Amino acid sequence: MKKKLFIIVGPTAVGKTDLSLALANKLNGEIISADSMQIYKHMNIGTAKPTMEERQGIPHHLIDVVNPDESFSVAEFQKITKQKIDELIVSNKLPIIAGGTGLYINSIIFDMDFSQSVSNLKLRQDLEKEANELGNEYVHNKLKKIDSDSAKRIHPNNLKKVIRAIEVYNETGEKIGDFSKDIKLNDEYEFFVVGLTRDREELYDRINMRVDIMIEQGLVKEVKDLLNQGYTKDLTAFKGLGYKEIIKYLEGEYDLNEAIRILKRDTRHYAKRQLTWFKRYSFINWYNLSNYSSKENLLKDIIKDFEGELK
Repeated sequence: MKKKLFIIVGPTAVGKTDLSLALANKLNGEIISADSMQIYKHMNIGTAKPTMEERQGIPHHLIDVVNPDESFSVAEFQKITKQKIDELIVSNKLPIIAGGTGLYINSIIFDMDFSQSVSNLKLRQDLEKEANELGNEYVHNKLKKIDSDSAKRIHPNNLKKVIRAIEVYNETGEKIGDFSKDIKLNDEYEFFVVGLTRDREELYDRINMRVDIMIEQGLVKEVKDLLNQGYTKDLTAFKGLGYKEIIKYLEGEYDLNEAIRILKRDTRHYAKRQLTWFKRYSFINWYNLSNYSSKENLLKDIIKDFEGELK
C-alpha cells in the first residue's frame, strides 16, 4: 500500500494556509509546512507564519526548526518530512503538505536522492561574500566560464542555484543536471496535489494587503530586534522577501514607503515565478478561488476530487 499524501501548492498570499486548516479539520489531518522561510525561529511576521491562535489547535510541523544563523537544506527538509509522514500515517492522520517552496515540494513528489550530495562550505561562503560585495552577475559569470549550459538556464539572481552549480562542478568536475528534464515520480506515495490560484488582480491585491498588514503588525520592529540579537544581514535567512527590503530601509538606502513599494513589487514577481514553477506539472489539480463564492463549495469540490482520485 502506498502512503497517501495531500499536497497544497500555489503562489504566496493565495490562501494555502486557510485551506490547509479547513482540510485538516475535515480529513483528520496534520499540516507539514513546505515553506523555506517558516523554518526559521523568531521570523514570524515577514514569513506570514500562522500564529498559535490561527493554527486552531491543529499540529503544524516543519515550522520553527532552526535559528536564523543556522543552515537548513532541502535534503534535511526531505528527511524530516518523510519521517513525519510515517509518524502521521501510523497515527491514522492524513499528512497535508502545504507551501510554495517548489524544491521542497519536489523533494517529496519526485524520487530525489540527496544521500550522495557533495558540498564545500568554504567555497559556498566565499561565493556568497563575492556576490554581496561584487554583485550576483559577478558570480554568475564564474559559472558561465565553467558551465555555460547551466548559466543559460539559471538566472543570475537565483544566487543559491548559481552557487550550487559552481559547487557541484568544483567538487565533481561534472555539470549540474537539469532536474526538469530527468524526473521520476516517487512511487512510495500516492498523492493528491491541489494547486490554488486566483485572478491576477485579486491575487495582487491580496499580496499588497498582506504587506500592509505585515507593516502594521510590526515587521520593522521584528527586523530591528533580529539585528539587535546579533544576527547579521548577510545570513541566508535575511535574503527572504520582507527582510532584505526592511534592512535596506534601516540602513538608509531608501525610505519606508519605498521599501514597502519594492516589497510589494518583488512579492508579486515571486508569485508569478511560483505559478510558472508549478504550472509545469500535469498532475496538479488546479482550483481558481476567484470562481468560488464560499469556502464550503471549494472544500466540497476538492474533497470530492480527492476521494475520487485516492480511493
